Amino acid sequence: MANKRLTAIVSLLVILGILFSALIFYLWFVTETPKNFIWGVNFSQKHARQLGLDWKDAYRAIVGDLGVKNIKITVHWDLIEPEEGKYDFDDLDWQVKTATENQARLIPVIGMKTSRWPECHLPDWAKNRPKEEQQEAILKLLEQTVIRYRELPSIEYWQVENEPLLEFGVCPWIDEDFLKREVELVKALDNRHQVIVSDSGEWSLWIRAARIGDIVGSTIYRRVWIAERNTYVKYIFPPAYYRLKLGLIKVLFNKPVICSELQTEPWGPRLLYDVSLEEQEKTMNLEFFRDNIRFAQNTGMSEFYLWGSEWWYFMKEKGYPEMWEEAKSLLKVTP
Repeated sequence: MANKRLTAIVSLLVILGILFSALIFYLWFVTETPKNFIWGVNFSQKHARQLGLDWKDAYRAIVGDLGVKNIKITVHWDLIEPEEGKYDFDDLDWQVKTATENQARLIPVIGMKTSRWPECHLPDWAKNRPKEEQQEAILKLLEQTVIRYRELPSIEYWQVENEPLLEFGVCPWIDEDFLKREVELVKALDNRHQVIVSDSGEWSLWIRAARIGDIVGSTIYRRVWIAERNTYVKYIFPPAYYRLKLGLIKVLFNKPVICSELQTEPWGPRLLYDVSLEEQEKTMNLEFFRDNIRFAQNTGMSEFYLWGSEWWYFMKEKGYPEMWEEAKSLLKVTP
């Protein structure tokens, strides 16, 4: 009897192994290998300013000298609504106008959590308000922003929040139901443009993001500082890890996945403006930049937004133009 039971267990494990291998095989080949790639950049006015740059000069150079044609603009709530109910779109208008004049396509990232530390950019007046009041203010912000720019031909997509389902940054709350309300509002205000919901490329299967958004945005970070361990880590995830998840999303939801953040900037123990150049090179240099590009091209994704354009400009101004020139040669191949 014991032998029969053991044989049955082994048979079951073999069958499950075969089924699992078949699933992996199927998901792998469901994901096509791209022949052409779209390269863009992320840009944050606040981050450029924190690096000590004239943010307008940096943006002009990114759009002009680099010739970027795909830009994901971080829209910081505290810069747009410094006083309750009083919206200041002057700086964002300028960014949109400059990009439009250069035939660049834009993805505005809107909401409370829109990337760059502290991730959630609440104005001072909103920080101690009850959650419900904060959420109503965010919905008003989205309405004001979408209505203002929805007719522009340069708008490619909207991204609602940044990794809103990931616990990272100084944020008062995570609320998946509210994220759904945000996406529903944006789509009701503008049915011409799809909505991106982004998620961690390393620590998520993207399923919750795919349920809510039209497009999934994934990160790709490879060399990072882990504060809990007080050390640098190189992630072991191979390109196949992303490729298989891409196949899973295609099978389950038939929705596209883009790389909304591809690491081409250091990630150190402190913010970049407080980290030495020697320390920065532990997680990003010209070799790592090229390695990350090769890695990305093998993930099955075809559209990538590089994370670090402000830092390339910062390095160029410091007399280290290698990253800038490398990015320029890459971005030239984007249609």
